[in-house]
Amino acid sequence: MTSPKMPDPDGKVLKRRAAIVADLRDIVAGEGVVDTTNEMRAFETDGLTAYRQLPLVVVLPQTVREVSRVLRYCHKNGIRVVPRGSGTSLSGGALPLEDAVLLVMSRFNRVLDIDYENRVAVVQPGVTNLGITDAVSGRGFYYAPDPSSQIACSIGGNVAENAGGVHCLKYGLTTNNVLGIEMVLIDGEIIRLGGRHLDSPGYDILGLMTGSEGLLGVVTEVTVRILQKPETARAMLVGFPTSEAAGQCVADIIGAGIIPGGIEMMDRLSIKAAEDFVHAGYPLDVEALLIVELDGPEAEVDHLIREVQRIAGDNGATMSRVSNSEEERQTFWAGRKAAFPAVGRISPDYYCMDGTIPRKKLPEVLAGMRTLSEKHGLAVANVFHAGDGNLHPLILYDANRPGELERAEEFGNDILRLCVEVGGVLTGEHGVGVEKRDLMPAMFNKQDLDQQIRVKCAFDSQHLLNPGKMFPELHRCAEMGRMHISRGQMPFPDIPRF
Repeated sequence: MTSPKMPDPDGKVLKRRAAIVADLRDIVAGEGVVDTTNEMRAFETDGLTAYRQLPLVVVLPQTVREVSRVLRYCHKNGIRVVPRGSGTSLSGGALPLEDAVLLVMSRFNRVLDIDYENRVAVVQPGVTNLGITDAVSGRGFYYAPDPSSQIACSIGGNVAENAGGVHCLKYGLTTNNVLGIEMVLIDGEIIRLGGRHLDSPGYDILGLMTGSEGLLGVVTEVTVRILQKPETARAMLVGFPTSEAAGQCVADIIGAGIIPGGIEMMDRLSIKAAEDFVHAGYPLDVEALLIVELDGPEAEVDHLIREVQRIAGDNGATMSRVSNSEEERQTFWAGRKAAFPAVGRISPDYYCMDGTIPRKKLPEVLAGMRTLSEKHGLAVANVFHAGDGNLHPLILYDANRPGELERAEEFGNDILRLCVEVGGVLTGEHGVGVEKRDLMPAMFNKQDLDQQIRVKCAFDSQHLLNPGKMFPELHRCAEMGRMHISRGQMPFPDIPRF
């Protein structure tokens, strides 16, 4: 057996690790404990692939009882735990730590119940986002949040990061579509929040858990809202001579009281990459492209299409095309959904950002990003959930060139600072993780962060769950967040970057 590289002059670390692995094998039998270096390589990074770290050991439980026992054991022995779903996190939220157990929930992959009368589905956290829709589509239902990684990302990870998607403008983020969860606290206690009903009395702990990034507990079951597919859904492609004109069109559509199922925006670079990859029929002679989907009764959809065409014309649109079949609608979306891998074909590496701004600030931020692109000497491909102001700039770089990764990171930091300056926030759906951790003071003052850490302390006073994520400083819970430990004194190591 080989182990992660850890300083161990007298062998104490290896002995301690061997004891932990043996104890965990007593809890999770069979192939549920992975401890060799080669086998753990599959878990050393998440979607933020610039950062890699082998965990202490990987544990893949299959039952709630096993999750409870693992957490109780780690709590009793002061062992840190990093929860992980499918590992698609783009903020480093599921990044392992060398002195922490990586608790992987992928074996929790069953749909437990579908209740069409109450329009809910009860699923385990390892079920993929798209898997929920697949399970209910035969009866004309679907699960609305649809991140681009929906074929792979798990619903448990969606809850942890409060994932969105192209249709969240009209149908909401994960938090608007989760009705209940079962979760295990760090001391092994199993609790339930919410249920099959629309709302619950008392404090909104369910809302607190959604987006908590694995810092408060481990989700073992999720009850989600399922929706009936709309009678009619049609998508439009609308091209513009400038990104600013497209951004203004988005603001004007929402300002007119029209709430499409989704409004996505792509710039010239991402349009060409997606078209070359998917052949979705995107125009290549425009600077910006909007994909606007209208859904509802057929008469309403026809009326809204005419209204959107009028608004687009007022903003200088140079082309407009409406889907005439379900296959064509899906093709329009296929290009957008494949934008991230498509950009990967034109650049050795790219850094996917995630910030949210007020819609009316979109033209200003687009102009600001062009200036930042020149400042840092790196190109950027823009793909936006434009309807709700959620930006996903893709910064293109080559990690093999010395200094380019650092420049890409600083470029990304400047974009996020710009988002905050115009009244936006650091993240829309990817979470804070390690990526935005040190930018939190750009948005929150000391009092804000102290109050957030008090919530963390209420659930996890020893900071055992996902340490090193979200908060730029570690606080001692015993003194209510007033004692700070500098980053150099943190009891978890720095994350290696490659």
